[in-house]
Amino acid sequence: MPSATPSRAAARRGLIASGLLAAGLALAQGAAAQVVLTASSWAAPTHALSIAQAAWCDDVATATEGRVRCRILPRPVAPAPRTFDAVRDGLVDIAYSIHGHTPDGYRLTRIAELPFLGDSAVATSIAYQRIHERHLAKFDEHRGLKVLGVFTHGPGMIFNVRRPVARIADLAGLRIRVGGGMASEVARAIGIDARLAPASQSSELLASGGVDGVLLPAESVRSLGLGKLLRHRSAIPGGLYNTSFAFVMNRHAWERIPGRDREIIGQLSGEAVAAHFGRHWDIEDRRSLALQQAEGIGAITADAAFVGQIRARTAGIERAWIELAEQEGLANAKQVLAEFRREIAALR
Repeated sequence: MPSATPSRAAARRGLIASGLLAAGLALAQGAAAQVVLTASSWAAPTHALSIAQAAWCDDVATATEGRVRCRILPRPVAPAPRTFDAVRDGLVDIAYSIHGHTPDGYRLTRIAELPFLGDSAVATSIAYQRIHERHLAKFDEHRGLKVLGVFTHGPGMIFNVRRPVARIADLAGLRIRVGGGMASEVARAIGIDARLAPASQSSELLASGGVDGVLLPAESVRSLGLGKLLRHRSAIPGGLYNTSFAFVMNRHAWERIPGRDREIIGQLSGEAVAAHFGRHWDIEDRRSLALQQAEGIGAITADAAFVGQIRARTAGIERAWIELAEQEGLANAKQVLAEFRREIAALR
């Protein structure tokens, strides 16, 4: 077969070059169109919070066909108390954290930390998200942040190494590790000898005898490796306390995302975020309760008399939140709290 003439060969080379150029431009345009969001977690990679955040990022990547994806950082950019600031300042694009770590900045969110809210993180979280959207978001406590959703963990419980706790009097003499925020207030109200310390120190404190017990949700016994250290659990219907979280994004990062993909992410935010994180927490609570049973941890569910004792001693905490919320401008705070409880009850 005769070889191509010089003119034909040159034309062929031109076509190949044009094709390579077009392919290169297409790849460049695709790379430029992709938005990569950095994500930080201060919990261990195996913790429900880290797993839920990573799963949400996977959902975003799938829903946007890869146009928006996350890069999970190998270590947290800041400890939990400074995480919201880290997102606000652009050190990371996405993260979750606890409002109670910086209580002066987040007052209205304490509504989700009161005793006797609910036994399911899914129900409490979805109800919380609804109340936040209807009544709390307008106060802009998360100023400078794009709130993707708010949520809670499961009901707070009493764990200890010494004896069953079936009434207030049984708490006498027990040194109990507590976190900050509402857990500390509730502990003081019911007469607990509270020792403030991060949850991550629970194992060391229990093993050394520095404390006799802890206030934690069920999940934490498994995630913190406390199963062989604890002997007794007292569950309070509705929870002795709860913890308020927010999943947030840097506002400039949000604005980098094209409009059509912001709409898609919007569908995965709000109640979807609340249900997503709540579901992961409920799953881990159930796994931990099974572990506790296998480890022989004794279980008590507070009876009406014990619940009544706790209600009487913590009633002032609820009144204090109502007064504080009204001072912040939430004129119908008592009605909002009642609405919150109705939402939780309807979702059970």
